This record gives sequence, C-alpha cells and structure tokens, in this order.
Amino acid sequence: MPLVPMSQMLSDAKRGGYAVCYCESWNLESFQAVMEAAEELKSPIIVGFNGGFLMHESRSKPETLAFYAGMGLAIGESTVPVSFLLNESDDFDQIQKGLELGFNAVMVESHYLSYEDYRALVKRVVALAHARGVFVEGQIGELPNGWEGPHEEGILTEPRLARSFVEETGVDALSVSIGNVHILTKGKSPVNIETLQRIQAEVKVPLVIHGGTGFPAESAGEVIRLGVTKFNFGTALKQAYLAAIAKSLAAYRMPMNPHFFLGMGGEQDILVAGREAVKNKTKELILQYGYAGKLVRA
Repeated sequence: MPLVPMSQMLSDAKRGGYAVCYCESWNLESFQAVMEAAEELKSPIIVGFNGGFLMHESRSKPETLAFYAGMGLAIGESTVPVSFLLNESDDFDQIQKGLELGFNAVMVESHYLSYEDYRALVKRVVALAHARGVFVEGQIGELPNGWEGPHEEGILTEPRLARSFVEETGVDALSVSIGNVHILTKGKSPVNIETLQRIQAEVKVPLVIHGGTGFPAESAGEVIRLGVTKFNFGTALKQAYLAAIAKSLAAYRMPMNPHFFLGMGGEQDILVAGREAVKNKTKELILQYGYAGKLVRA
C-alpha cells in the first residue's frame, strides 16, 4: 500500500491506546527485517534512516541519501501501513533532499544547536514540509548518552517551553526528555512520570520517546496513557544484528567458499542471520507495545 501519513498513524495509535515503533534501519537487511516483521504481525510500522548518522563526522564523506531513500520503493508493495522517516537530522539541505526523495516524515535534531537556532530551523523545515504534506517531529530537552557512562546527565523537557515551541513552530509531534537515555547499551533507565504529566497538560500534539532500548517496558502503558504514541528503537536492533553476524561468521575459515556465507541467502549467509535477528527483535517490540494486528482505524 502507499505511504501512510504519520499524523494518521499516530492518531490511530492514540485512539487505540497503543504506541507505534520506529525501528531504525542502516542497510538493506535491516530495512527488509523491519518491513517483514510488521507484515508478519499485520501491524503498522515506521521505517527509516538516521540522517545524522549518514552525515557523521567519522565518515570520510556523507552517504548519498538517494541510496537509502531508494529502499522506500518497497513500501508500495507492503501489505501494512508504513511511514518513512528521516530521523535526527539538523541539516536543512539533507532534509530538503529527503523530502524530494520520498520521505514523508522528518525528525529535526537539536543536539548541536542553541534553542533560538533550533527553533528557527524547525520553523523553516515545517514551512517546507507542510507544503508537501510531510510530518515534522521536533524535540525539547536533551537526552543523556548511555555510552558515555552513568554520570552523563540530560536536560528534562520544560513543559511551558515545550508548549511555546509547539505553538511557534507548528510541529506535528514532540520528542520529550523524561529520564529516557540515548544509546543505553545495558540495563534500563527510570523515567519521570510527573514531568510527563506536566508536559501532557501543556502540549496537545503526539509525544515521542527516543532511547527506546533503555526504556523500562513496565512503564510503557502509563506513558502511552499520557500521550506517547511513538517509541524509537535503534541500539537494540543493532545489538541483535551484530550478535547474529558474529555467531554466523565464526563458522567461516579460509579457503572456504565465501559465497555461501555472503550473498547467496542460505542458512550459512551472515546477512540472512542478521536480518532474521532484527526481524525477531522488531516483532518482540511490536508485541510489547501492544499493536500487533492494528491494521484498521480504531
């Protein structure tokens, strides 16, 4: 089916009392895995790529966004509702290119910008995106980075600032910081429900949780009742992928035939192992967040 507007997807989630997962991809296998998981569980899904990662300073040069956007052609053959997100980009040119290439949602990153600069960027993105019918997610607050150790601190979302930001920019959804942690590779981080309650009292657009890997699953129902309709996942998917690749690759020794291990698609293929691991993890998340089988409007 064609791309589904994320506004519709999150509206359906709010009425249905569940949240939709954004399961981030980074290559063909991970993209296939997320799509297949949603199709097998007959569930809506948000797929996409991280714009910041594709332009990260550790790369010798930025990735060509068209290679990644091109995978979106498969969405037209999907049997479930899908939205296509360019996640966490603070580069207007990249965002503009993403919209031209077919992404129907964008999340504007704030980490390296002052509040004034970020607000101006988001207003500019909203004007461009809304003219094309594209959904825009912004954020207020800052998540700590899990890989930098337990003493790294974030900035909780200030409810009144969140309200003024939403009103001034016209964003369609807001990512919040309530104790959730980016790239938490081990354990879970407790969340501040009182802060979320105060945010919900001020902000009427759908709320989003980034750092889903480290989010305590037992708190999911409560934050969903308080307006969260989207959870972002990336770290857990890559951890599952790497573990499966490592296990599969351990069987290979020179001068064995490499084609069975890479590209032929059989039981020994490490890419198949990675894809299946990501698919299983995505299915686990869909079931955990309560929206398997949600193909009709609630």
